[in-house]
Amino acid sequence: MNRDSKIYVAGHRGMVGSAIVRELKKRGYENIVARSHDELNLLRQADTEAFFAKEKPEYVFLAAARVGGIGANSNYPADFMYENMMIAMNVIHAAFENKVKKLEFLGSSCIYPRMAPQPISEDALLTSALEQTNEGYALAKISGLKYCAYLKRQFGADYISVMPTNLYGPGDNYTPERSHVLPALIRRFHEAKVSGAKEVVCWGDGSPLREFLYVDDLAELCVFLMENYDEEETVNAGTGKEVTIKELAEKVAAVVGYEGEIKWDTSKPNGTPRKLLNVSKAAGLGWTYHTELEEGIRLAYDDFCKNFC
Repeated sequence: MNRDSKIYVAGHRGMVGSAIVRELKKRGYENIVARSHDELNLLRQADTEAFFAKEKPEYVFLAAARVGGIGANSNYPADFMYENMMIAMNVIHAAFENKVKKLEFLGSSCIYPRMAPQPISEDALLTSALEQTNEGYALAKISGLKYCAYLKRQFGADYISVMPTNLYGPGDNYTPERSHVLPALIRRFHEAKVSGAKEVVCWGDGSPLREFLYVDDLAELCVFLMENYDEEETVNAGTGKEVTIKELAEKVAAVVGYEGEIKWDTSKPNGTPRKLLNVSKAAGLGWTYHTELEEGIRLAYDDFCKNFC
């Protein structure tokens, strides 16, 4: 990309999209095109194609998605599959039809099998069954990834994909029904601290292991890959480190300053037992994360207090 290249960031108001915009501007890219959902509904193929035909972006970061935690994915699997698949197909196809030079598709580590060997390498994709609680979302993301790969294989399109682990940071979603585990814990412990609640109840038994990546570190990798990577296989994005959900809850409570008791509702699902990504491929390309979990939680909590309290 040149500094004056026309770049479209789909989903620029979301946590990932806004971080990519920050990273692009930090590196001197200023010709950034963005549209809100009210201005452009990516679920509508005709509207998406009309936008690409008019604006003719040269590069595309596809970060737009419907996202949510285990509860939302379990309750609305049809919505998650349909909306994410339509966004992916519409944007990727319109980009291809309008000769976009390069596109980067952002997925999720939930594309990998529930019981994949740990840490999970990129070649584990489609080797066994998915986690049922987010299968609809995962299938949509797999479809987007594969469509990029097939366009590259069949037509030589320079379309790549990156699969991040659990993300958090500025611009995260803190609504109870749609938030992921880390922002949900931030809100829950904050509200408990403010109300003086003696206990906070969390889902599951706290045993699942999870990996967390600060969103600005992902954004750095996304721009790096757009500038330096052109292979068909996806690239994992993570830290290579994991914590139990119980340990995470304790870390969040400490940062927030909640001193009450943490209890666990074992009638609620745990989700995938373990989901650690093998990030040796990204490391081999010259990238590594910068933000440790405790520091990232503090930055995320500061953002929450500034924008949501």
